[in-house]
Amino acid sequence: MNESVGIVSVFTRVLSRELKIAFRARGQWLNPLIFFIIVVSLFPLGIGPGPNTLQLIAPGILWVSALLSMLLSLDTLFARDYRDGTLEQYVLSDQPLSVVALAKTLGHWLLSGLPLVLISPLLGLFLQLESQAYGVLIVSLAIGTLCLSLLGAIGAALIVSVNHGGVLLSLLVLPLTAPVLIFGSSAVATAASGQSAVAQISLLAAMLLASMSLAPIVAAMALRVGVAAGR
Repeated sequence: MNESVGIVSVFTRVLSRELKIAFRARGQWLNPLIFFIIVVSLFPLGIGPGPNTLQLIAPGILWVSALLSMLLSLDTLFARDYRDGTLEQYVLSDQPLSVVALAKTLGHWLLSGLPLVLISPLLGLFLQLESQAYGVLIVSLAIGTLCLSLLGAIGAALIVSVNHGGVLLSLLVLPLTAPVLIFGSSAVATAASGQSAVAQISLLAAMLLASMSLAPIVAAMALRVGVAAGR
């Protein structure tokens, strides 16, 4: 019982610290949101405002834009704590590092992923997305962006001791996120055509559960290696 309370306490302290630091540095969570809006807004200008074309490609545009926006802030997930020595203290302490990684990842999603989910219906309206697809768009993006944060945490942990590793991070994370992108955009496209997207949502949920179970453990192992290599 005491051990469970201790884990919850570690989780809440790390998550609270992440949110406080992020709100002081607003660019950390504003940049992905602004990038998402800009990228989605450019597509109608580039391909024309034809509603049939926009409706056809809207699911792919929204999902690809969300994925790229999430990648913007992933390289800072552990880098700041690594530079100021906080990460090393986490590694040396008796606190479960996987819980720390999970709390930091959830903080990343709350600041970078959740705003994208909340604004996606407005951008879907801009892209002439069918009205019956908005519910699936919100649900699929909520599940998918959290999954992207968890998978991205693995890549961010692997390059924690690498200077300017943004490109390397993209190369590591993008192959892992391909299934999420495929099933997420497919769910929205299926709903837009008037069919049920339960199968795609179920697969996304399964991938989220698997990522939530494994990603913090793998990220913790990578962080230990990265901190040891950087000494």
